[in-house]
Parts: sequence; structure tokens; C-alpha cells
Amino acid sequence: MVVKEEDTPRPASMAMRVKDMDAADTPREKAEKYGCGVLSVPDLWALILRTGTVGNPITTLCRDLMRANDGRLTTLERRTRKELLQVKGLGKLKVIQIEAVLELIRRYNTEETRDNPVVKGSEAIFRIMRPRLGHLDHEEVWALIMNQRNEVLKLYQASKGGIASSIFDVKLIVKEALLENAASIALCHNHPSGNLRPSPQDDDITRRCKEACRLMDMRLVDHLIVSADNTGYYSYFDEGRL
Repeated sequence: MVVKEEDTPRPASMAMRVKDMDAADTPREKAEKYGCGVLSVPDLWALILRTGTVGNPITTLCRDLMRANDGRLTTLERRTRKELLQVKGLGKLKVIQIEAVLELIRRYNTEETRDNPVVKGSEAIFRIMRPRLGHLDHEEVWALIMNQRNEVLKLYQASKGGIASSIFDVKLIVKEALLENAASIALCHNHPSGNLRPSPQDDDITRRCKEACRLMDMRLVDHLIVSADNTGYYSYFDEGRL
């Protein structure tokens, strides 16, 4: 049998382009016909939040929501509940639904395929810590406590501070590391401003922790700075400063 070109099945990825879809379809209808992968971020939110208000349909509400956050989930993630409640059409239940979805995203991004992830370099530290720290509007300093094989035994929150600074006590980090019989430590903290350049205070934290580790026969393997506004990071080790 001769197979004509028009009879040849097209791959699923070529079967329908977004611009070929019926513009009248609701997000739910688009998801049923083509899968959630074709939906825009506002359409995905509309599918989750479901109903709008009189004169403000859910699709319009969700477009306005993302437009107010520069179209970025990372910006939306940093909004407080009070700020979200100021968006027209968002009541307490919808705000909690948004918070729940963002929390699922964070947990998905921090979920490991093994109980003790191995740190082989700065990229591994970044993958573990940015989902935990990048979205915050205040500084936090965390320590990754590791064994001889560079497996992470524990993540320890060393400090939680304001926008500009954190209160840091190196003794508490060393204590936690000794309790875990650790061989090495890595530090990671965030800059809510988005600027990854280390401050003199960051340099002082690094110096004091490195010296404390040396005295306890441990190693400080790195100190990373991360932020929500930058997909990169600053590594003291990569910059030759350890």
C-alpha cells in the first residue's frame, strides 16, 4: 500500500501549535485537548484558582497577577500574604492556594534523589540551597555539614536576619558539625538585593568560619552567595579566596 504524505501521522509535538488553537477554549479545555504544557503561566494559575469575581474573570485576574510581578514566578514568590491580598479579586483562600503551589515548587526543587546528596563543587551547593534561600526578603546563613565523602549530613540554619545583615555565631555551626562528627562544612547565604558581590561582613564570616574549622580539624570547602534576581552565584572557592 502506498502511504500518502497527508496520511502519515505527525509527531505529537508537531500535531498542534499554540497559535493554531481555538482562542475561545478555556484553560481547562486547552489542558484536556493538548496537555498542561501548552498553557501560559496565567492560564495555569486560572486552572488552579478556578473562579474569578463579577466583572473580573479568572483569566483576567491571573494575567493581571503575573503582569504585576513582571511575568516572573520568582517575583511572585517573594510577595507577602498581605501584598497578595491587595490584588483585586484575590481573597484569603486564593492567596493560600497560591502559597501552597509555590511551596510545592520549592519542595520539588529541593527534593533529592538520595538521602545524603554529595557536594562535588559549587554547582551542587547552589542546586541544594538556592530554592531554600533565593526567594527570601531577608538574609539567612546556612551551613551544609558533610562527612569525609562530602555527603551532606545536615543542613543547619546558622542565622536569620534583616534585609542588610544577619547575626552570625560561628560557635553554633562548629557545635552542630562536631555533633555530626563532620569532616567539612560549606556556607551559603542570600543577598535579597540581588547583588552577588560579597561584603566586608561576608569576608569576615568566611575568615572566622575557616579558622574555626581549621582548629577543629575540619575544612570549610566553600561559601556561596545566592539571590532570587540572579541565576548565578558567587563562590569563594571558585574565586580562589579559600
